[in-house]
Amino acid sequence: MPSAEDRADLRAAIIASTVANSVRDPKKHGPYTPADFMPNWDIDEETAQSPEKLLHVVEQWNIALGGKDLRKKE
Repeated sequence: MPSAEDRADLRAAIIASTVANSVRDPKKHGPYTPADFMPNWDIDEETAQSPEKLLHVVEQWNIALGGKDLRKKE
């Protein structure tokens, strides 16, 4: 029997897939399913990203969105 947390994840995934399907372009993407939005809590150490890699991704998004790196003095 699924736990209360599993059911909560499924409810959120149903809502997320409904919203995504309401704005998707059917020519570019088929229908989303709740499974597309279910979290995977099993972390594979081989494919997990290091903290340094995650920081790099955040830094790139910050640059792309025109943000400032407040760690650097200008």
